[in-house]
Amino acid sequence: MSNPLSDRINNLTTSQTLAMAALARELKAQGKDIISLSLGEPDFNTPDFIKEAAKKAIDENYSTYSPVDGYMELKEAICRKFKRDNNLDYKPANIVVSTGAKQSLYNIAQCMINPGDEVILPAPYWVSYYEIIKIAGGIPVEVPTSVESDFKITPEQLEKAITPKTKMIWYSSPCNPSGSVYNREELTALSKVILNQPNEIYVVSDEIYEHINFSGTFCSIATIDGMFDRTITVNGVAKAFAMTGWRIGYIGASEIIAKACTKMQGQVTSGANSIAQRATITAVDADPSVLNEMVSAFKNRRDLVVGLVKEIPGFKLNVPEGAFYVFPDVSYYFGKTLRGKLINNADDFSMYLLAEANVATVTGDAFGNPNCIRFSYATSEALLAEAMKRIKEAVS
Repeated sequence: MSNPLSDRINNLTTSQTLAMAALARELKAQGKDIISLSLGEPDFNTPDFIKEAAKKAIDENYSTYSPVDGYMELKEAICRKFKRDNNLDYKPANIVVSTGAKQSLYNIAQCMINPGDEVILPAPYWVSYYEIIKIAGGIPVEVPTSVESDFKITPEQLEKAITPKTKMIWYSSPCNPSGSVYNREELTALSKVILNQPNEIYVVSDEIYEHINFSGTFCSIATIDGMFDRTITVNGVAKAFAMTGWRIGYIGASEIIAKACTKMQGQVTSGANSIAQRATITAVDADPSVLNEMVSAFKNRRDLVVGLVKEIPGFKLNVPEGAFYVFPDVSYYFGKTLRGKLINNADDFSMYLLAEANVATVTGDAFGNPNCIRFSYATSEALLAEAMKRIKEAVS
């Protein structure tokens, strides 16, 4: 007899991001000179003031179980952060701290999505959205975008994608993988579509790359009139504070949703790591200006990579305004033969670059856009320049 949950799990796909990173490591172990541009992780160290806060927490014996939804001091600090950076008036009862933003997303899906519910995903989207929604029994509905539209959906596209079964919309801004950033005007236009529907539609706004943003502005969709109670804001400290291994994410949501996520988490992981939580208080209380040096370095790398990619024949590229990725359209090469190898799609092209240029990338198919590949520029300018040189030579 078929088991619906088992079927959903068996149908999950392995993250192609992690698969490519693992293959790159394997080839490096064999002695190959691989430049890996596949993983989405800052190459900076956690700031010293945050590490000192963790050491202090150890000395103060924060070694017992933490509250399921997070220490009250941390939830209060997150509320201050939301007000300072986003003009959002969340209270501690609206906050749930989790073991990374990915667990936050999983909690939301398990609490909000019933089997058969449709969830709109502007494509490209972060790879795990699709699978997390499937685990909950939801139906991901992809809305395609392209480099020509800066990888952003239009209100007309959103309107067309909505059906009576639509329950939620999940998106990230700045976006992984495209680096695109929605401005207030664009989000206001999308919000009008959402609010005009006869059925309530909720939005998951993934803002994990909020501070790695070169546009000069940032808008949380929850600040738009009518959207506060319809929005679940997801954030964390992994990207901006180079704390990926500390595993702290959090949500701001209506109290009923926050309570549901707390109940779910209480039966899975319980509270997040106590030492990491205490350090995160210091991180989110810090003025964002402490990140200026890192953000400036990412912007310089962005400019370097965009300039070099534009010199590669056949690559089409937007100028990403945030995160640390470029997402060129490489469909020019589909159907062509390079060094005796037929390139049918982005998967083939990504593997070709690994084999012939010793550069690890990620196929856009993993993100819902099969015409593109993703480069992470979270590495040194010297390695980025060498990687782009190798790619240009491999396709010439």
